[in-house]
Amino acid sequence: MFVENLERSFYRSIRDDRCLLLVNFDVDAICACRILQQLFKNDNMIYTLVPVQGIQDMVRAFNENCEEIKNVILINCGGTLDLVELLQPAESVIFYILDSHRPYDLCNIYSESQVRILGKADEDEEIPEYKEVFRDDSSDEDDTDEELENDESQTKRRRLNEDDIIKKAERRQWSENRATILFNYTQYSYYGKSSAMLVFEMAWHMSKDNLDMVWWAIVGCTEQAILNKVESRLSVLDEGALQSHVSRLTHKQGGEVDAEQQQQQSIIRITYAKDLTLALYRHWTVEASLRHSVPTAVSLKLWSIRGEQRLKELLAEMGLPLEQSRQRFSAMDLVLRQEFRQMVEKLAGKYKVDTIIGTSFTLQYGYKFKYCASDIVYSMLAVLESSSKEKLPQRCFLDALDCLSRTKKNILESGVEKAKIMLSSIFKTAQSILQMKHIRSAGSFLYIIIPDGSADNYIFMHPHPLVMLAQFILKAYVDSSKNRRAPEWPLVVSSICNPDNGTCLMVGIPPACEDQPRSLFGRAFEQAAKNTNCNIEADYFDTTIIRLKIEERAKFLDALAALLA
Repeated sequence: MFVENLERSFYRSIRDDRCLLLVNFDVDAICACRILQQLFKNDNMIYTLVPVQGIQDMVRAFNENCEEIKNVILINCGGTLDLVELLQPAESVIFYILDSHRPYDLCNIYSESQVRILGKADEDEEIPEYKEVFRDDSSDEDDTDEELENDESQTKRRRLNEDDIIKKAERRQWSENRATILFNYTQYSYYGKSSAMLVFEMAWHMSKDNLDMVWWAIVGCTEQAILNKVESRLSVLDEGALQSHVSRLTHKQGGEVDAEQQQQQSIIRITYAKDLTLALYRHWTVEASLRHSVPTAVSLKLWSIRGEQRLKELLAEMGLPLEQSRQRFSAMDLVLRQEFRQMVEKLAGKYKVDTIIGTSFTLQYGYKFKYCASDIVYSMLAVLESSSKEKLPQRCFLDALDCLSRTKKNILESGVEKAKIMLSSIFKTAQSILQMKHIRSAGSFLYIIIPDGSADNYIFMHPHPLVMLAQFILKAYVDSSKNRRAPEWPLVVSSICNPDNGTCLMVGIPPACEDQPRSLFGRAFEQAAKNTNCNIEADYFDTTIIRLKIEERAKFLDALAALLA
């Protein structure tokens, strides 16, 4: 069931018992977790935090930590699964779901006691009525058997048989309608409101919010925008709401806040202003940032020789010498740094890079700590996806969590350097694929298989970089293709996941023309696997990401093409 009053029906209910926090490996989930941790710390609450990468992780984490636990909070995980059926919890256990994945499982929505979904149902989420998908016919059958035993007359039997036939026909009709309704409801997978935003709003209603919390909510919403998880209209609305919260918290009168908060406000400053949406440009060189940002790379076609020439022309026309553009931004001449945004704005129309002119939130702490929200997101994504044989994913999760701490700048800086490597690898791989024309058409969708043996392949063993690569390539393909249908085609990208056991990773993204990014690949992957008896690992909470055996990939793609034809 949905819980709309989070303070009364969630926070007060969990205050007296130790909680189990199961948190998915994504930036929004980490930000929501960080806000909850701050609230728990302020109220001296005890909790256990376990990061979970997939469904098997979640089941294992619950089984290992469920003793003496009454409240389980699931952040960006579990909402699309029948939790009671999957985890078989004791009757006293209550699950609180804070999940941006959609659609929710109907058993969770209509659970009356053990499952509580935090927040209200989305306006455009067409949830079926209870009676359309749940039905109990056992009482009718019992009544029929009892009447047959008590009355042996043939007339009565005939009438009851006719009633039984009618009931069976009704049940068959209801089952067919139910299958259609469930298919329509679960056909597309998509994302809802940021979980970090939802938790921040709860803290605000409880009058326990502060500038740190609003910053974490900003980072969570920024991740959704960068990875195209939600439509741009919702991102703009969230941005406006967060800007009003920043303004309110910054301008609180001295009498309304305690001394600690006054001191905090004197050293933390969050600004919302016009900015360039170039990746990491304050911590990189101007040339590298222009090359590795998707809008400029696509508009200038930087994967081609002509694109490189246009980039040099742009820098020259801006009056930015190559020597300056290849220095770290912070080392450039002060005048050039101050005028850089105006230089770009002046030529944005001519070079068709208008989309990089926007607004952003920036956090400043002291003299040396100044980062915009997208810097933090790229840093956290790179840290989160840097696991290896030597470094466990759980360690990467905790490092990504530390990126949100103002006192651990070294981890954040390390993340920024990793993010540069990640973005460079994405660009180089996209450039190679676009130049070699490795994008194939399966009729109803496009697909790419990343060749083995590349030095950057280790980056694409992880879901987030592979999704970012797919989005970059699809935008570039649509922008440069002469085919009018190109904007209508979704894209599937696959790369080696684990060479030792011969598995590959596969992601599907919706078409470029979809402003509301809803993907049909979750259900399509599932059906294609059934049709071919392929053993896919649909372990991720995002159903559009799967793993499967490399030798079964060609057969699976053929089945997918036949299914979507």
